[in-house]
Amino acid sequence: MSDTTHVDDDSTAPRPRAVELVAELHAILDELQTVDLSPCTDAELTEVAAATERAIARLTVAGDRQINEVEARDLPRKTGCRTLMQFMTHRLRVSNPMRRRKQMDATAHRTSLGGELLPPEYPCLAEAFAQGTVGTAHVQAALDVLDRIPNAVDHDVKVAAERQMAEIAEAHTPADITQLGARLLAYLDPDGTLADDTERKRRRNLWVNRQRADGTAKLTATLTPELAARVTMLLAVWATPGMNNPNDPYSPTGSVEDANPEALAAAAERDDRTPAQINHDALNALLKAVLDDGLLGKSHRGLPVQLIIKADLDDLIREAGLATTATGTLLPIPDLIAMAGDVQPWLAIFKDATAVPLHFGRGKRLASREQRLVSFARPDGEVCSAPGCDQPATQVELHHAHKDWAKGGLTDIDDLAPACPRHNRMVGPKPGQYTTHIVRSGPHEGRCVWRLNAEPGAPPNPEHLNRRPDLPRRFAHHLNTVRDEIHGPTSRSGDQSRPDQSRPDRSRPDQSRPDAVGDGDSGRRLELAYRQLVHPPAPPKHFTNRPLRPVEAALARILADHR
Repeated sequence: MSDTTHVDDDSTAPRPRAVELVAELHAILDELQTVDLSPCTDAELTEVAAATERAIARLTVAGDRQINEVEARDLPRKTGCRTLMQFMTHRLRVSNPMRRRKQMDATAHRTSLGGELLPPEYPCLAEAFAQGTVGTAHVQAALDVLDRIPNAVDHDVKVAAERQMAEIAEAHTPADITQLGARLLAYLDPDGTLADDTERKRRRNLWVNRQRADGTAKLTATLTPELAARVTMLLAVWATPGMNNPNDPYSPTGSVEDANPEALAAAAERDDRTPAQINHDALNALLKAVLDDGLLGKSHRGLPVQLIIKADLDDLIREAGLATTATGTLLPIPDLIAMAGDVQPWLAIFKDATAVPLHFGRGKRLASREQRLVSFARPDGEVCSAPGCDQPATQVELHHAHKDWAKGGLTDIDDLAPACPRHNRMVGPKPGQYTTHIVRSGPHEGRCVWRLNAEPGAPPNPEHLNRRPDLPRRFAHHLNTVRDEIHGPTSRSGDQSRPDQSRPDRSRPDQSRPDAVGDGDSGRRLELAYRQLVHPPAPPKHFTNRPLRPVEAALARILADHR
């Protein structure tokens, strides 16, 4: 079949067949998404659903072939991307490019530097994938098993294992593939003699996965025998019932050898934690001891090696919401308040003038500790300013974003932006590098804008900034919109009528005043406490001031001290 299709005379050039096929595919998908399924019998509906799943797998294979062609034509470099991974992430919107690349290397035909078409690494698995008899999850589960085959295994054994895994993938679920693969690995190396020290070092890893919606995170690891021995020794002396229990104020802390036997026995009687929870609390207690003893050193990338946390004042007043650490971890406000009693806080106060030197001009190239702390306390300062980068503040440098130091840039806080080492080195005038500057006005004032440089003659890439959405504000907007749609714009069922916008809302402090703080009742009480500490007038007669909570009293004292 020809790769191009002739069209009417009014067209200037024929369209490639691939472009027409994709357009036809989308037209078919539009119809498939809305077609009436009711005439199908149960058996026909089952077959349609199964065939659709096979088509999804086959489309993935077609996409892998197209990505291979993209790489062969060097399109990532031509569009300003430094790597194929970057092109796949930003231009093709591939959700997991590393995983997809591993899948392509194993199942796709690749083109060598000499233009030769190379067969897939695992041909049997690739054939099943191309036919749609296995899906992406099946392929990835099989690859995880094949990757664990020791290097010392003979080649013919590896080929036979690949064929066996392809058969398993066609007939079983991804979870079954993992279990059956473990049995195959045990059969290939029953006594473990093929997995030498080099193999164990190759497979070692430890990952702290992304936080879930509730703030918890999963820790996964493959430990070497040496580290496994140390971890088990730690758990043997720190992770015993009654020890290091955060829910018991009388629980002994540290090693079981140093604990009072009677206090430990009493704490063990009260301990209702599971073994896994005891292990968790032991690790937490050990890391706390390491931080308290200063064993991590004095500074890391200019930041003090301490728990550096920023939180919104309104959240502290409400004792709700989330704070952010310098490592990018989200911490519930109640946990922050509980931790604050044992730490020395760093307080960031933003005013028109400050005694802390934040502007060095040409007198100093590297940013100071104070500049790094202020940068972290800025909006979105907890991560690299490059678009799409989530490297935390502990892993970034302060980049001369408005004008490079070598070209006369200033080491002033207004001209600096956080940038991880990789993105900091990618700034420059060449194609594939970034051009940056600081926005001086508008809603994005003070933020760093990044533009990926394209090849000469190519259309310029758009500017991007790494601005995270204001989730509380946007959620409040959506919630009000939903309530308006349900209850109407003037009143809501079971709620008070909306305040008249033409009259001032006395429940909110005037944000134009420099001493206005907080929001709602808690904000009024905090503002009143602040005024009483600075200018002790009598409170308004109509205002009843109940006693402040401890966090509100502490904040009021801090505001008075920094007035």
